[in-house]
Amino acid sequence: MIYPWHLYLMAGIYILAGFFHFLKPKIYLRIMPRYLPAHKSLVFLSGAIEILLGIGLMFAETKNLAIYGIILMLSFFLLVHFYMLSSKKAGAGFPVWALWLRIPLQFGLMWWAYYYLQF
Repeated sequence: MIYPWHLYLMAGIYILAGFFHFLKPKIYLRIMPRYLPAHKSLVFLSGAIEILLGIGLMFAETKNLAIYGIILMLSFFLLVHFYMLSSKKAGAGFPVWALWLRIPLQFGLMWWAYYYLQF
């Protein structure tokens, strides 16, 4: 089945973001909440999951499962966004307004994924 170009764009974004977990893990390690264990393993696991979900978006047999996985993954990532708001160090140098903006952005990304359930 051929999907709209923007679904493939979404897939590419998640695949690329996932690869960055392996290419630049320090970026992600800096923003990991302290209360989570095995930071490096979680960074690599989340990168692998992003890659798999991005690939899953491109096939009819796995598209809907990938969409639900993306929504679930983005829900878990909210923990990181709220953690980054907890202190200046956790914020990794981002302006506070940008950290607040990331929260509704997460919900926008969830809606964007959910939108493709109709195709």
